[in-house]
Amino acid sequence: QVQLVESGGGLVQPGGSLRLSCTASRNIFSFYAMGWYRQPPGKQRELVATITSSGNTNYADSVKARFTISRDTAKNTVYLQMNSLKPEDTAVYYCNAVEFGTRHDYWGQGIQVTVSS
Repeated sequence: QVQLVESGGGLVQPGGSLRLSCTASRNIFSFYAMGWYRQPPGKQRELVATITSSGNTNYADSVKARFTISRDTAKNTVYLQMNSLKPEDTAVYYCNAVEFGTRHDYWGQGIQVTVSS
C-alpha cells in the first residue's frame, strides 16, 4: 500500500506564500504522475497541478503563474510552491499519485490551507 504524507499547510495572509510537501512511501518515478488537488469549503475537489514521470507539468488556470509544482526524486517528495495566495485558495489540499497501466489513484490525507487576514 502506498502512503502519501502531506505537510506544510496552515494559515497565511493574502499575498503570502506557502510550500506544501508530499512524501511518498516508494520511488516517485514508479508513478505515471503525481499532483495536487484541492477541495474548497462546500465545493467539489479540483485539480491544482500535476507532474508526470517525464517532468511535464499542468496547472489549473486559476493558479498559473502563482503556483509551481516540483519534485525531489532523492527524497521521494513532490512540492507545491504557492505564491501570491488569495482567500479563494483556501481549501483542503490533497496529494495524488497515479499508477502506470492501471491508472489507479492514491491519495494523501489532506492538509488545510487557509488564506485570511
